[in-house]
Amino acid sequence: MIANFIDGPLWYFSLFVFFAGVMLRLGSIIFSKHKVDLSVARGPEAPGAFRTIFSRFLPDKGMYPHIKLQVIAGYIFHLGLFAVIFFAAPHIKFFDEHFLGFSWTALPHWGFIFAAQLAFLGLILLWLQRVINPVSRLISKTGDHISSILTFIVLLTGCLALLESFSSLRLLHRFSVELFLIYFPFSSLMHAFTFIPSRAFTGAWFGRRGIKS
Repeated sequence: MIANFIDGPLWYFSLFVFFAGVMLRLGSIIFSKHKVDLSVARGPEAPGAFRTIFSRFLPDKGMYPHIKLQVIAGYIFHLGLFAVIFFAAPHIKFFDEHFLGFSWTALPHWGFIFAAQLAFLGLILLWLQRVINPVSRLISKTGDHISSILTFIVLLTGCLALLESFSSLRLLHRFSVELFLIYFPFSSLMHAFTFIPSRAFTGAWFGRRGIKS
């Protein structure tokens, strides 16, 4: 009964909430009213937007010594998570059968374990930094901690599900993913979709003013 609910109605509900929520959030940003910029343009907007999108992948040299841990841990976590989501054999099979209709080469088992450990390490370091650092702790909200905890649970249950010893482990992982999808559009996790438009807007704003950002 519970298995049918998790694999059926709850799964489709979580997908609906995720996609509808993401579209609504992005739509509210794209179609929101903006003040008309009456200043005289001193430079083109497009090059500034394009440059800022990519330049922000590297920290400012002056700031890097102060945020070294966040930068390194952030890259470790996001690269590891990307590999786990898109190159784990079970995920590729799932995408093939339910969404895309084609597959690609998966990571070997040791590669998945390595990527998962990187994701765990980066996530834990980022969360510890959020808790221990006085400034990070001050600006962190409850939702930020919930996002970290949910992500950790999804990763952990996914690794346990690889054991394939009990069907309950697969259900537990899927249930945690469904909770993650439902929570995603209403949390800071939306930065996965908004960081590029945000950078582009900032770069265009500076570009119009002739400032190299």
